[in-house]
Amino acid sequence: MQFRRWEDFDTRSVERLFTEVFAASEGASEGRVVGALALQLMREVSAEDLAGFVAVEDEDVIGSLFFSRMRFATPVEAFLLSPVAIATAWHGEGVGQALIRHGLDALRHQGVQLVCTYGDPRFYGRVGFRAADADAIPAPFALTQPEGWLCQWLQGATPLSLSGPSHCVAPFDNPDYW
Repeated sequence: MQFRRWEDFDTRSVERLFTEVFAASEGASEGRVVGALALQLMREVSAEDLAGFVAVEDEDVIGSLFFSRMRFATPVEAFLLSPVAIATAWHGEGVGQALIRHGLDALRHQGVQLVCTYGDPRFYGRVGFRAADADAIPAPFALTQPEGWLCQWLQGATPLSLSGPSHCVAPFDNPDYW
């Protein structure tokens, strides 16, 4: 298995992966929504604001994830991890955790300081994410499940809090995702 950065030629495979994985777990409608979100990230977000990674086995994309820029009033190099999809046949094999670690290492080497995500604390806790106080590290929108707001500092000293609201890239600028 190979982990590498997402490339333009992966677009169709990545969109299909997100659509199929989320349709299988959450229903066809959710599959279409998350597949469209992944496509929007790939097509509309600038390279400086997006880092995508794939897991490839025998030339097939079996996993993918994206990190997109977040902005705070406090100067900090920050990204949001979302969405993440691993082909259903590979669930439970550690592919997701390994792919996330690979992406976090790449961001760490780029000087990214903070990565946040909004998801299951039991899963993301395995790769170093911890519950975040939304007052200290504000989410872009009010959270329907505040326990799912998770962050990880990748560099040096961690500030106690970040001032002001946060902002995400346009595809996530939708309160329905939060």
